[in-house]
Amino acid sequence: QVQLVESGGGLVQPGESLRLSCTASRSIFSIDTLGWYRQAPGEQRELVATVTRDYTTNYADSVKGRFTISRDNAKNTVYLQMNSLKPEDTAAYYCYAYIRPFGNYWGQGTQVTISL
Repeated sequence: QVQLVESGGGLVQPGESLRLSCTASRSIFSIDTLGWYRQAPGEQRELVATVTRDYTTNYADSVKGRFTISRDNAKNTVYLQMNSLKPEDTAAYYCYAYIRPFGNYWGQGTQVTISL
């Protein structure tokens, strides 16, 4: 098992940047996949980005070229660097970890709001 704690959300203007962090309660070295989802009010939760043990990354089309996911195994932390933010990026962002054979673990979420 693992507990995940997100931080770094906030209110910024369009075009600005934020970096989200997700720190795990144990080593993430052996965790198969780490990632971020987001959920806007009235919408389904959607995948934003993932990074695997071998550092392979995957992004939603809507964030490609603007967001970068990375993992620092030494700090037990996964990051989401978000640049050129748009109002449609407004959502609660959730960190998750997929651990075989147990399944997905989720953080509590951090709110990101993009507004003038």
